[in-house]
Amino acid sequence: MSLAPRAGDAPDGGGRRGGGRGGPTAGRPRRRRRVLRWSATVLAVVILGTAGAGYLYYQHLNGNIQKGARSSGDDSKALRTRPNAAGQTPLNILLIGSDSRNSARNLELGGSRSSVGSPPLADVQMLIHLSADRRSAAMVSIPRDTRVDIPKCTDPKTGKVYPATNDIINTTLARGGAGCTLATWENLTHVYIDHWMMIDFAGVVNMADAIGGVEVCVKQNVWDHSTPAQRGGSGLKLTAGRHKVKDVQALQWLRTRHAWGSDLMRARAQHMYLNSMMRTLRQQNVFTDTGRLMDLAEAATKSLKVSEEIGTVKKLYDLGMEMKSVPSNRITSVTMPNVDDPSNSEHVVPAKGADRIWQMLRDDVALDKNGKSSGSGAKKAGSAAPAKAPSVDAARLGVLVQNATRSATDAPVPHRAGAIVQALAGKGYGRAAADTSAALSEDRTVVRYPSADLEGDAQAVAKALGIPMDQVKQSTDVSGVTLVVGADWRTGTAYPKASAPKAGDLPSDADAINGADTSPCMPVYKPYQW
Repeated sequence: MSLAPRAGDAPDGGGRRGGGRGGPTAGRPRRRRRVLRWSATVLAVVILGTAGAGYLYYQHLNGNIQKGARSSGDDSKALRTRPNAAGQTPLNILLIGSDSRNSARNLELGGSRSSVGSPPLADVQMLIHLSADRRSAAMVSIPRDTRVDIPKCTDPKTGKVYPATNDIINTTLARGGAGCTLATWENLTHVYIDHWMMIDFAGVVNMADAIGGVEVCVKQNVWDHSTPAQRGGSGLKLTAGRHKVKDVQALQWLRTRHAWGSDLMRARAQHMYLNSMMRTLRQQNVFTDTGRLMDLAEAATKSLKVSEEIGTVKKLYDLGMEMKSVPSNRITSVTMPNVDDPSNSEHVVPAKGADRIWQMLRDDVALDKNGKSSGSGAKKAGSAAPAKAPSVDAARLGVLVQNATRSATDAPVPHRAGAIVQALAGKGYGRAAADTSAALSEDRTVVRYPSADLEGDAQAVAKALGIPMDQVKQSTDVSGVTLVVGADWRTGTAYPKASAPKAGDLPSDADAINGADTSPCMPVYKPYQW
């Protein structure tokens, strides 16, 4: 998508909220100058690959690491994928880049003083998925301006409760910390996320120096500078071809937006940088170079905050070793398929293809085609625990059916709950009733139950309609067995059977990049060519 200048656009240095896919807007001045959003993610992955310095002055490095609760959200909709035959499970880590300016160094790197003291935004969000057998990996990004349902979250520091809302995903960090961002991802994808890692601006320049530079490529001469039509810019200036960037120049590459044409193209440039950096680390003898290893570990741990269950250097080192075991040609970077938000053109919403990516992650199916099989060997999430016996006969069980077929792009299906109630009556559930309140919004159909004694009853309802067992979930939000008919079931009275995804069967609009591919070069939007 091109970045056509808009009336009222302002320099990058203004603020943080506002703007959209192509650039900031005058009405929301706090969204300017998103320095290092993806730089933070890059730094996090470096940590995953180099945290072995934990074996050097271990206690000192442990003291550098900040920790927080894994989730601050209410009632997760995600279930763990069951272990494969070897007892292995996939590993999902959410990498978050905070745009906090609440330190002198972050302010120097991030710009606007008007942002000091404000809650940070989560403008960098990437899920790293390691397959159960650790033979493939995926890195999936969600654009910062994606409008999503955000669950109720509780701030772990203040105890303040934020009610559920519908907003762009980068606001989640200010509504309960990284744990709220994680809960929102689980709410959207139904992928269980094991850990989060969050980085701010401060360590990025030092990390770039410690690594020794990363190779990037541009198709034309690029200069991301302020123009009469579009104020601001990163200052990146390179001639066409390949360059090894580090220090401030690496930072400029990662914050460039205007010269690439859009925020979404910036994500592609950052994926390319990330893949190149990982290849660079593989080629270096980091683990035998004590000085470099200590520099990397020191910079990384001082800039890192993680979910508390992985809050030691030893655990981060173990994660790094698992990541390092994946070959470059089995690592795939994608951006969530998205379309313009029909209610606000400055935002986006998930496209249909996003569901396929979420299913591949839930089922642990490789995003590349370079493996020996269509998946890692883990059992699909649908292979839930054995069904339990119902506590009462179907005719005596009360079942509430809710219409949640509304989505970001489609209106709710009228009388949908009533149609499913009739189907349940035909299966012997004569006490099923439709919820007459306003239509809800759920991407995926789910059967919820409040307590363990009703688990078997909920499973029986799901079985009667062909709903997979992994979509049966205990929840404190319901008082009895409740069938929530989601946007994935808009027609028919038998739950549609989805075809199992195959390895590498990605949507065409996922902008996939293979980690071993050294050929991509960024095209430069013409106003920024020189």
